[in-house]
Amino acid sequence: MFRRLYDWVLTLSGSRHAIWALAAVSFAESSFFPVPPDVLLLPMALAKPNRALLYAGVCTVSSVLGGLLGYAIGALLYDSIGQWLISAYGYGENLEAFRQAYAQYGEWIILIKGITPIPYKLVTITSGFAGYDLMWFTILSIITRGARFYLLAGLLHRYGNPIRQIVEEHFGLVLGVLAFFVVAGFVGVRYVF
Repeated sequence: MFRRLYDWVLTLSGSRHAIWALAAVSFAESSFFPVPPDVLLLPMALAKPNRALLYAGVCTVSSVLGGLLGYAIGALLYDSIGQWLISAYGYGENLEAFRQAYAQYGEWIILIKGITPIPYKLVTITSGFAGYDLMWFTILSIITRGARFYLLAGLLHRYGNPIRQIVEEHFGLVLGVLAFFVVAGFVGVRYVF
């Protein structure tokens, strides 16, 4: 099933709708959607390594704009939508400790958690809920999301064809490693952070 999805995304990357799909997923992931944009970015950049940096730019801009929506959810709608989203991901009980940490380490939380597999929507909603400075939130989001997406895209731009061969030859293993990091991100937020 995942192999067919991977093949479909490779085909999608040649479509005129590919960038719009990537932008939509990047935007939504930063505020409410559970699927990270890497699911599209990776196969799209593998299919067209010469466009990998463009794809990273689309992810960065869309993710920061989606992060602003997440911030607004936390700042304006936390009691209704924000609390429900945080609870739906199973992190409601740790949110108060997370919010208190913002008072002391806000910039480090945004920078570190923005590049990890920890769901970024948790950072965006909590930033709004905690009243973190919007200008600094935006600047730090650009830095951290840009670093994450451009690092991946840079590697794929430079080593795209060899990486594509590895992915296609060892698809199950690569999928398992990616799944591990996504699950580790959720577990990290739930039990460690």
